[in-house]
Amino acid sequence: MGAAVLPILFFTGLWAAVGIGGSIFTPRGPQQKLTQCILLLTAGCCWLFWLCCYMAQMNPLIGPRLSKKVIQLVAQSWNMPIKEG
Repeated sequence: MGAAVLPILFFTGLWAAVGIGGSIFTPRGPQQKLTQCILLLTAGCCWLFWLCCYMAQMNPLIGPRLSKKVIQLVAQSWNMPIKEG
């Protein structure tokens, strides 16, 4: 199972619109550059956080812990005998 392209493109476009679009529509004034910088950094950090969370689901580090009895039941229901060894 790999990452789907559509969610990555959608959220990349969403955060790009927030960062770039927000920077374009900032009101003129003495703090305009600071506001633009804040919007770009916020969009970049939110996108990176989302991407890390999304990609972490592709290959989780911790899986379910099953007891030996549950493993035997699953193997029996799948007609896959467990080889002792």
